[in-house]
Amino acid sequence: MAEQERIALFIDGANLYATAKSLGFDIDYKRLLKEFQSRGRLVRAFYYTALVEDQEYSSIRPLIDWLDYNGYAVVTKPAKEFVDSLGRRKIKGNMDIELAVNAMEMADHLDHIVLFSGDGDFRSVVEAVQRKGVRVSVVSTITTQPPMVADELRRQADEFIDLVHLINKIGRDPGERPDRPRTIERRPAVNHAPATHADSDANL
Repeated sequence: MAEQERIALFIDGANLYATAKSLGFDIDYKRLLKEFQSRGRLVRAFYYTALVEDQEYSSIRPLIDWLDYNGYAVVTKPAKEFVDSLGRRKIKGNMDIELAVNAMEMADHLDHIVLFSGDGDFRSVVEAVQRKGVRVSVVSTITTQPPMVADELRRQADEFIDLVHLINKIGRDPGERPDRPRTIERRPAVNHAPATHADSDANL
C-alpha cells in the first residue's frame, strides 16, 4: 500500500537552495517534512551541507541548528576556502560521497528515495540503489535556463519532480518570519557561507 511505502529524503542543501532561489521562492523545511510524511512512512530525512568552520558566524548555522532539532538528520563537513586565479574568494564543499554512502547503507530498508539535487554526479548511486529494488525520485527543475538538473540524472530517475510544482506545498509565505530570534552578527553583513547558502533565514 502506498501509505506504507518506506521513504527517505536525501537533500543536497546547497543544490536545493540554489534551485529554489532560481525559481524565486524560499523552502519551508517544516512544510517539506510534512508533505513527504503524507506520502508514506518517512524513515529519515538527510540534509547535507559543508560549513566554513573558522569563523565567528556562519549565516547557515541557524538553519542547521533548526533542522537538527526538527526532524532532520544533518550531515556536515568543513568546507575548503581558496582564492581563484582572479583573486575571488571561493568555497568548495562537496558532499557527494557522504550522500552516496548513506543512500547505499539505507537502501535495504527503503522502498523509495527522494533525492533533492540536480547534480549529475549522483547518477551512479541512483542506478546502484535502483538495482537493490529501490525507486528513486529526483527533485530539481528544468524550467530555468539552463536547467538546474543534469540530463543524465533526470533520465536515470524513476520519476522526475520539478520543484516548481512543489512551491505551493513546501514554499514559505514571503510575509512570514521565522519563529526563532534572529542571530546577531558580530561583523558587517558579508557572505560568510557558500554562495548558495547566503541567507539562512530565507530557508526557515
